[in-house]
Amino acid sequence: MARYHTLGSIPRKRHTTFEKTEGGLYQEELFGTAGFSGISSLLYHIYPPTVVNEVKDLGSVAPKIGIEKNMKALSFKGFSIQSEEDFLESRKTLFVNNDLHIGLAAPKGFSKTYFYKNADADEMLFIHKGSGKLNTCYGSISFKYGDYVIIPKGIIYQIEFDSEDNRILYVESFEPIFTPKRYRNNFGQLLEHSPFCERDFRLPENLKTFDEKGDFKVKVKKQGNMWEYTYGNHPFDVVGWDGFHYPFAFSIHDFEPITGRIHQPPPVHQTWESAGFVVCSFVPRMYDYHPKSIPAPYHHSNIDSDELLYYVDGDFMSRNNIEIGQLTLHPGGIPHGPHPGAIERSVGKKSTEELAVMIDPFRPLSITEKALKLQVEDYYKSWKTN
Repeated sequence: MARYHTLGSIPRKRHTTFEKTEGGLYQEELFGTAGFSGISSLLYHIYPPTVVNEVKDLGSVAPKIGIEKNMKALSFKGFSIQSEEDFLESRKTLFVNNDLHIGLAAPKGFSKTYFYKNADADEMLFIHKGSGKLNTCYGSISFKYGDYVIIPKGIIYQIEFDSEDNRILYVESFEPIFTPKRYRNNFGQLLEHSPFCERDFRLPENLKTFDEKGDFKVKVKKQGNMWEYTYGNHPFDVVGWDGFHYPFAFSIHDFEPITGRIHQPPPVHQTWESAGFVVCSFVPRMYDYHPKSIPAPYHHSNIDSDELLYYVDGDFMSRNNIEIGQLTLHPGGIPHGPHPGAIERSVGKKSTEELAVMIDPFRPLSITEKALKLQVEDYYKSWKTN
């Protein structure tokens, strides 16, 4: 996030003494990426963030692969995942490669007995149902239906959900998640042709400092293993911070679609990018306005990437018999396109109310055993007309 932000109290100069009123010094921590050359923030703790009372190895949480190499168009009923009491237990990883994991969650809540840190990956949580608040040492961020919540790697967090009815699409990215480079100038500012701007992002606010000692359990995911660290100080003991590295939120409803006289290709819908994939947002928009335009997408071959679509709401005009929460996976190497009748139905239409999230990984996805339990039988045959 190439935007400076600060909350709470910080010293005038970095790496200098910052004295407590009752005596002693606040503890400075550089929280950064790519060694000392990436974006970072400086946090000021009441206590050292290094006091550990106990470490436990909770074992592997690596997903089990059901199909390692896939060459069929597949579909999955995402809302078939049953709700579970706790956030971490509810997360079901469905698709994986060496760049990212993609999954769904239906948590009723987030246990108050632990905090969570993903030390492997940046996380993107897309909120399909529910609302609540992400709490971190940087402050809090409220979220609701349609929000992307971006949590950089290594940030400790808890979530307060407003109800038990929650549905989340999540991505774990092993490289940082950024806004698309083509939308930014050399200084990192979003350009005028970008479909969103800085004022659309919601940054941490309401910094709350916890001056507490005791046993605070933090579940840490690292290299596909879950660890339980018991810290001697509350993880949210930060009195102030500043920098460029922090969690933030952006609503899909604030994405301003780019339209044209004829059908626009998927890159105009791009919202996020990482080293190994892109994420696009399909939102309500006016259709193409050439007198002979065909609003439905043309048939295309994904030679260099898979295409995973998650259907959020509305009537997705290029697909037949699609439900809310359903996913379709079209593997790279074979052509795909509109379902039978979709092209003809689209001609003459002026607008669409569809809402969907598309993830295009640049390396093939493997399908997990948990995903296979949600599979729609013979989806690859759904283009047949007889």
